Amino acid sequence: MGEKKVFSTRLDDEVVKKLKHLAVDEDSSLGELLEEAIQDLLDKYEKEKKK
Repeated sequence: MGEKKVFSTRLDDEVVKKLKHLAVDEDSSLGELLEEAIQDLLDKYEKEKKK
């Protein structure tokens, strides 16, 4: 993908709690899950743009 950059944002406490549980369940990091979710969002909007 490329060089990694630090990205900071604020999230709802419950969202963070659920994300942490998912990371443990999936044996993944928070960063990996967030990157996957962001990529999915970008793909979704790119597909909509092509319609």
